[in-house]
Amino acid sequence: MTIGYTTGVFDMFHIGHLNILQRAKSLCDYLIVGVSTDELVLHEKNKTPIITFADRCAIVEAIKFVNKVVPQQDKNKLAAWERYHFNKMFVGSDWKGSAAWQIYEKQFAPIGVEIIYLNHTEGISSTILREKLKKI
Repeated sequence: MTIGYTTGVFDMFHIGHLNILQRAKSLCDYLIVGVSTDELVLHEKNKTPIITFADRCAIVEAIKFVNKVVPQQDKNKLAAWERYHFNKMFVGSDWKGSAAWQIYEKQFAPIGVEIIYLNHTEGISSTILREKLKKI
């Protein structure tokens, strides 16, 4: 069985989120999704999600492509692998070539985890939605 893993904030769930989850599930048998905690989002992005952590988990859990939702409390992907033993890790293509993901590629190559970069849905993001809300 191929186990996939991806993470995200999933704030203001939108079609881009759905597309990533659908594409990821099409490439594995079992999809685990880490939802970033409010504390992690505040620490990493210096903002608080609009939708609570519990509600974001419930939304993601209800998506038919998702088999399991887990909290993402930090960005330690190797520790996540030690917990969930996934074969493939999915991330948006906008991260390809970044310093952080080059490190992850080196960490995961010896243990056989494939990192797959999925295309971003153009024209939509939680940041874009926040900006639109400011204009209302």
